[in-house]
Amino acid sequence: MSGYDILIDTNICIYLLNGDGVLGDLLQDETIFISTITEIELYAFSGNDADSLIALNSFIKSVNIINFDETIKENTIIIKRASKLKLPDCMIAATAITNKMLFITSDKAFKFVKDLNLYLYDSMRK
Repeated sequence: MSGYDILIDTNICIYLLNGDGVLGDLLQDETIFISTITEIELYAFSGNDADSLIALNSFIKSVNIINFDETIKENTIIIKRASKLKLPDCMIAATAITNKMLFITSDKAFKFVKDLNLYLYDSMRK
């Protein structure tokens, strides 16, 4: 995957936090980015306990977080008007498109987003 800046979806973060070795190997030595929305979704999960928050804090420190700007906002609107994706997913996809990044997710709904450089990860192939 080298040669790409990589934006990972919330579900990919969760797989990594849960110890998905295949995914960990795939992303080893890569520079990883997440959207601010992904960061919020991870911290807002009601099942976070003290141990999972320690792991999450460590994970967040290991990735680069992309904040929103005007172009991401404009691309979010375009994606939302053209798709049935939920708004947070549109915002994450717009982040990848705006920054010309490879986007890794296990959510097949993203297949329908125009101009998204998509890698669909199958967590069942371990």
